[in-house]
Amino acid sequence: MPSTDSSSSAVRVLIVDDQSMIRAGFAALLDAQEDIEVVGTADDGAGITEVVRRTRPDVVLMDIRMPQVNGLDATRTVLSMPGVPPRILMLTTFDADEYVFSALRAGASGFLLKDAAPEELIHAVRVVAGGEALLSPRITRTLIADYAARPAAPQQHRSVLSALTDRELEVTRLVARGLSNAEIAAELYLAEQTVKTHVSRILGKLRLRDRTQIVVTAYESGLVNAGG
Repeated sequence: MPSTDSSSSAVRVLIVDDQSMIRAGFAALLDAQEDIEVVGTADDGAGITEVVRRTRPDVVLMDIRMPQVNGLDATRTVLSMPGVPPRILMLTTFDADEYVFSALRAGASGFLLKDAAPEELIHAVRVVAGGEALLSPRITRTLIADYAARPAAPQQHRSVLSALTDRELEVTRLVARGLSNAEIAAELYLAEQTVKTHVSRILGKLRLRDRTQIVVTAYESGLVNAGG
């Protein structure tokens, strides 16, 4: 019989949110999953370094708005810790939250709205734990609209993408629109594994840590506009 001890392979999750009902609800939902273990909770970003050291999470669900130390500053603190830091999945009530882009630039692996369906939260934790990045489609659309309204990016920002091939630029643009690898494959008539290879090469050429930073770079460079 297979081992019933799933704790050694379970995704370890830390929940940081100033609302006790949110913490309790998310903890109950995630702990009910065989492959996820909630290892701790905190009500603020203050003291986050000690909490992360003690609980050793793989993923931190981080509220973006908290009274003492907000999620943006807490994310920067966690990701500056020595060793391999946990992945950060930001939680927000507002899809137009002004902290969204700053948190992604700081290294957060994704964003999820607090009103997302339970299965979306579970899926998000698994995706981020697996090394991928995740953005709510609503948040992605908001970011695109925001950047479309800004002045054109300076030429030096556009030059960041000069190392990419035309096909890699196409993939970058579609990643920035929020498409999954499977959706990009269908859009470009490619095998999904080929898309994964392109994404890996884009990350290497641009020296980015994950898919979310591809999105950030696409917006900053002006590659993405209102029409995608």
